Order: sequence, then C-alpha cells, then structure tokens
Amino acid sequence: VEGVEPFWEDRLFRADSTHPLQPFRIGSVMFEGTNPCQRCVVPSRDPSTSEVWPEFARRFAELREQHLPLWATRERFNHFYRLTTNTRGVGSSGGLIRVGYSVEL
Repeated sequence: VEGVEPFWEDRLFRADSTHPLQPFRIGSVMFEGTNPCQRCVVPSRDPSTSEVWPEFARRFAELREQHLPLWATRERFNHFYRLTTNTRGVGSSGGLIRVGYSVEL
C-alpha cells in the first residue's frame, strides 16, 4: 500500500472486540481483517547466515509502541512485535489482485 501514513494497516482490524471484523476490498476481492498479526522470526535473522540479531525484536517492538498513532487501540496489542493484520477471504466469488489496486475500507 503506497502513500499512506505509518501504521495505516492497523485500520484493517477493528478496535471493538464485540465487532472485531473489519471488511475491506482489494479489486473485486472482499476480505475481513481479524486482528493484529505477530511478526515471524525471519526479519530478526541475517538473510545470508540465519544468525539471530538479538536486539531486533526488542527494538522493533519498542519503536512500534513509541510511534503507535493516537487513533490506534492499544488494547488490541498484547505486545508490539506486530506487523499488519490477519485476514480471511469473504464469500466464494474469488478474484484477482494486482499490484496497484487500491484497498477500500
């Protein structure tokens, strides 16, 4: 997603846990955002050697928490080593997603 503010992707899930699913569309494909997603271990490792960068996860979480926008709901994060949103497809119509398609909430 281009041309958006930092942490824009946090809008792809709802803060209200009683209505947690956030519908959104990319092209003709419908999705529902469910919750903030924990990062995998890959970014915390050297891509050539797989050696663990011990401070990566701690520093990432620290900066994520420090720069979380005021509109983001902190209660949805049990920790800040998070990036983007878990989603699920809606319906069975299928579709094609291409680079350049916009995300519509």
